[in-house]
Amino acid sequence: MITTVLAIAFALALLIGFHEYGHYRVAKACGVKVLRFSLGFGRVIARWKPAETEFTISAIPLGGYVRMLDERDPDSGPVAPEERHRAFNNRPLLQRIAIVAAGPLANLSLAALLFAITAWIGSEEPRALLGTPAAGSLAAVAGIQPGDLVTASRVDGGESSDVRSLSQLQGRLLEAAMDGETLWLQVSDASGHGRRELRLDTASLAGKELDADAARTLSLRPWMEPRIQDVSPGSAAEQAGLKAGDRVLSLDGVAQSDESGVRERILAAVDGEQARKMRWVVERAGQTLELDVTPRVIEEGGKRVPRVGVLFRNSIQMAEVRYGFGEGLAYGLRRTWEMASLTVRMIGRMLVGKASVKNISGPITMAEYAGHAAQAGLVVYIGYLALISVSLGVLNLLPLPMLDGGMLMYYLFEGLSGRPVSERWQQQLQRVGVVVLLLMMGLALFNDVTRQFLH
Repeated sequence: MITTVLAIAFALALLIGFHEYGHYRVAKACGVKVLRFSLGFGRVIARWKPAETEFTISAIPLGGYVRMLDERDPDSGPVAPEERHRAFNNRPLLQRIAIVAAGPLANLSLAALLFAITAWIGSEEPRALLGTPAAGSLAAVAGIQPGDLVTASRVDGGESSDVRSLSQLQGRLLEAAMDGETLWLQVSDASGHGRRELRLDTASLAGKELDADAARTLSLRPWMEPRIQDVSPGSAAEQAGLKAGDRVLSLDGVAQSDESGVRERILAAVDGEQARKMRWVVERAGQTLELDVTPRVIEEGGKRVPRVGVLFRNSIQMAEVRYGFGEGLAYGLRRTWEMASLTVRMIGRMLVGKASVKNISGPITMAEYAGHAAQAGLVVYIGYLALISVSLGVLNLLPLPMLDGGMLMYYLFEGLSGRPVSERWQQQLQRVGVVVLLLMMGLALFNDVTRQFLH
């Protein structure tokens, strides 16, 4: 609990502070007088004023603001004639655009730096060594075999890029699916022999909702040794005589080299509503044993599936992924661009009904993930901060009144028409913006609460 509170508190302070500092720093550079820099809204609980700008921490930590001298703002007080040139509303259009855009751009810059830091520190990640693909998945159709190592990937017309980890490969797979592009994989065996290129038809998923069925279609599983770690008491496996430490050699006469292949054979061991008996050949303490195992069909996720009750040993092969200084910077910029474009595309898909609004998360889910990320280690937590920073940057650039993107739309109108948006129109649009934001916040909170009950 304490870890979660500290993790979310630091995340809010860093991400909100960086956003507002972007506005503050560019405003000062443009000669605008900044009256207050606040972390949080509502009642002020701490304040200090080293110069003309007052710095405050307020009670509601879900945002912040930079209050600048502005003749239109009654809260900034009357503007003295000698300071009119320092008022935000009197600065040139390009300067006002720069000041407003600086907040979201600060978040995107912070994300790039945080991603680069994770690349410089390095981490242990699963190798892109693949297990047996799910039946009917794109990987199965492409001809991926258990033990295939993916070394590089490319899309049609693009350059080949090295693949350093399974998570990197899965990210490229998702991007190709969302962009409607075909992904090509360069694979070999674990020793680098038998090189070949495989075609995954990710373009066929363009325009489809990326739900659980699509996730199974996209699935790339890591290779794991088919060695049993635990047998559930009273299960079909225990009754058949399977024991912890057994290594599965074959099922029904078909050799098994990985855990995913065993799972696929178990799922296929059903005729209608009835499971059928399977012949398991296992190695135990240097001896080969043959056992008959009949799975039990159970209700799971609204479907009836066969299960035997074994847990396999986690033997995923890991590799250290680390980048040099220049490589790390390039990785940070590329990763930020990829995640920002992915966020924009996901928002677009939700607006046209091709992705579920259940993907929207609120403060409860953010706090939960922050706690999990902090417990998982420094690199994971920094990566989490980078992802949230990307989301804040992109969301604040949306053309909605009350957000920075809405202000930029006002300035776009002013630049094209030669006159600012009237105060009457701004007031009407602000009301619309408040309603939209409240609906989004309500939906996010509803999704959070629903997830908690479902768990």
